Amino acid sequence: MNLIEETRDRLGPVGVWLPLAPLAAPPDTELRAMRRLEELGYRTVWGGEGPGSRELFAHSAITLASTDRVVIGTGIANMWSRPAYTTQSGGRTLAHAFPGRFVLGVGIGHPSQAAKAGSAYRPLEQTREYLTALSAAEAEVPSPVPFPTILAAVGPKMLELARELTDGAHPFAQPFEHTPYSREILGEDKLLVPTHSVLLGDREEARADVAKSIGLMKDYGIPHYFNGWKRLGYTDADMDGVSDRLVDGLTAWGDEERIAGRIKELVDAGADTVLVSPVGDDLDAMVTQLERLAPALTEVTR
Repeated sequence: MNLIEETRDRLGPVGVWLPLAPLAAPPDTELRAMRRLEELGYRTVWGGEGPGSRELFAHSAITLASTDRVVIGTGIANMWSRPAYTTQSGGRTLAHAFPGRFVLGVGIGHPSQAAKAGSAYRPLEQTREYLTALSAAEAEVPSPVPFPTILAAVGPKMLELARELTDGAHPFAQPFEHTPYSREILGEDKLLVPTHSVLLGDREEARADVAKSIGLMKDYGIPHYFNGWKRLGYTDADMDGVSDRLVDGLTAWGDEERIAGRIKELVDAGADTVLVSPVGDDLDAMVTQLERLAPALTEVTR
């Protein structure tokens, strides 16, 4: 098998995405959560970095050293946080120490992050430059253990860039319709690892969470998510009124069987691995949801 095929096999069809850094749970609580998720049969756990977060590669190393099998992905390592050479070196170090257990996800982030770095925000151009620099760093000092690199991508041009220069794409905060859309652009020989919200609850609880997310996106000035939704046929009215269609598109809600069925739809539509992200702001409560969902989700197959 090639690297992409091996990665598909290691990740499995369902993994987990947790906002570990923003939750700021104590380290021992996080590690207990990771070990519990591994025990429950989840093969991969991802997390990202944002304002005030822990350093992502150090955090990944601690998690990898504290677990036995789970694959850790950076979803995403922000391009404004470190030079490409440092990112590649960090990935190389983790892949060498934990063969087959690390996936490097990178992304350009948001305009506010570029501004803090003292730069204008030209996402497509800057992403291409960064990925080119990653490839140059790998060519200069090849990793003794190959590891996949995938790109945070939502729009068609960024998805095309993922297809051209990386091993796949990691879409975030996108509705169900985005998965077949992404697969068509990526083709069959690239990884597609979307994140999708899940909630053991009803539509009204899901609606409240979507409304909260929309408010945060507006506060942080990240309209590319909205642009992605509109590209798929959603309207300002869907967003302003938090329509049933938008809620059902962004969140798999209901009981265990209903949620597993919805996640299976994403796998059938072309996702290699769906990273489920439990709605909530408490790590223990999130793990409890994942514990309840595990028997149904681990039955999802390609």
